[in-house]
Amino acid sequence: MNGTQNVPPIDEDGHGTHTSSTAAGAFVDYAEVLGNAKGTATGMAPLSHVAMYRVCFGDPCPEADILAALDAAVDEPPPFYNDSTAIGAFAAIQKGIFVSCAGGNLGPSNSTIVNGAPWILTVGASTIDRTIVATAKLGNGEEFDGESVFQPSSFPSTLLPLAYAGKNGNQQSAVCANRSLSDTDFRGKVVLCERGGGIARIAKGDEVKRAGGAAMILMNDEISGFSLSADAHALPATHVSYAAGLKIKGYINSTATPTATILFKGTIIGNSLAPAVTSFSSRGPNLPSPGILKPDIIGPGSSILAAWPFPLDNSTDSKSTFNIMSGTSMACPHLSGIAALLKSSHPDWSPAAIKSAIMTSADTLNLEHTPIVDERNQPADLFATGSGHVNPSRANDPGLVYDIEPDDYIPYLCGLGYSNREIGYLAQRTIKCSETSSIPEAQLNYPSFSIALGSSQTFTRTVTNVGEAYSSYDVMVTAPEGVSVTIQPNKLNFSEINQKETYSVAFSRTDSADKTADYAQGSLAWVSAKHIVRSPILVKFV
Repeated sequence: MNGTQNVPPIDEDGHGTHTSSTAAGAFVDYAEVLGNAKGTATGMAPLSHVAMYRVCFGDPCPEADILAALDAAVDEPPPFYNDSTAIGAFAAIQKGIFVSCAGGNLGPSNSTIVNGAPWILTVGASTIDRTIVATAKLGNGEEFDGESVFQPSSFPSTLLPLAYAGKNGNQQSAVCANRSLSDTDFRGKVVLCERGGGIARIAKGDEVKRAGGAAMILMNDEISGFSLSADAHALPATHVSYAAGLKIKGYINSTATPTATILFKGTIIGNSLAPAVTSFSSRGPNLPSPGILKPDIIGPGSSILAAWPFPLDNSTDSKSTFNIMSGTSMACPHLSGIAALLKSSHPDWSPAAIKSAIMTSADTLNLEHTPIVDERNQPADLFATGSGHVNPSRANDPGLVYDIEPDDYIPYLCGLGYSNREIGYLAQRTIKCSETSSIPEAQLNYPSFSIALGSSQTFTRTVTNVGEAYSSYDVMVTAPEGVSVTIQPNKLNFSEINQKETYSVAFSRTDSADKTADYAQGSLAWVSAKHIVRSPILVKFV
């Protein structure tokens, strides 16, 4: 920690307050943000205690160094022995402490996932079924639903002049960068801004407001697709999809006098496509260890209401304040709180057992009972969802778990080709791979499968019965296209709690394999009268 003074851990930007209250915030009635998303707020584990640490304050706190490290991680993610988060997490799980980490906000590009060590629960972000609707209405009668937290009741429903911020051909103007707009061109108008350019969404509205604009329509860039965020904008605004933005651009170009307004419709519950993977949620494959599928799980991370250390409207008499934020930082504390509840319910469970329970009980369908989609509204792949969307109640009674003791990771690390010294950094003790077995990544007793498949391969898994003492499970396999999956045995019988059973999985290519496909995906599930214990299967053809 920089400096010599004993500085109190006061939250100056709100992020720590928001995330900690998501994990363990108490019940608070009448929560809302600028009059929207009204209801009772609570964290995932409201009776838990939070230990919060401030790691930096004042100057110097070199953001440039932090950003440089992030850039380096994106270009070439560090091996686990050179990753401080992985090292700290390994020390924690050796003491029985569960660790969950945000998977990063660098999606939707592949190979952007961070915090991918197998002893960490790596969390991606999904949408929720609540939207705070702000509809862009055009002069031709077309309407496009978007989102915004700031919903002024005084904004007129009458049509106003509409202008595209980039009409001068300047890309900085198109993305509404600071000082890029002329007040003579946009005063009193609804301004269409493009997302991107390294300019924050709210900052774009600040620029429109500075130029005298009456309102902003913020259109997504192509890679963000249909993923929207509800923000506390500085002026009347709505955030619409890329597809909607293209239609709005087309309308502007079709008439000499384009007009528009924004209709604010408030909080609406019931988006049937939820949960969907957000565009920003980082994706696999997990470059430091491709044989471990990441992310492990997705959880609510888009437009999340949680506590905030200061009022958004600058009032001084607020007794409780909240804000809405988006990011895998919002998804991660949901899983942290759920893990705390599972540990309370099952105090004898190891961190790996808790992780397994969360992963094997996850949902793969959305509210309309179709496969979870991504920012394109297309079925999301395993690099986006991992095992699926967290289902806390099912995680509390998973039936079987894939347990891993801390020492079980040593043969896995030896198999990665790390030196004794490098593994020693992680384990904080002397390691000699020559004196222990070395296993391939896919042999780790992990609740998912990520296979590089050329010639046929066989791996084993061991499950522990945490359900009914007398129970029987049959295997159900959805084989990846072009892959034969054979399970031995195909039935598991248990007669006591904590009984362990081992099975093998053989993978081989079939003649029907698509010679042009890089990947294929499927699943393996052990099914009893009460439980479905599901593991995703990702195959890379080599």
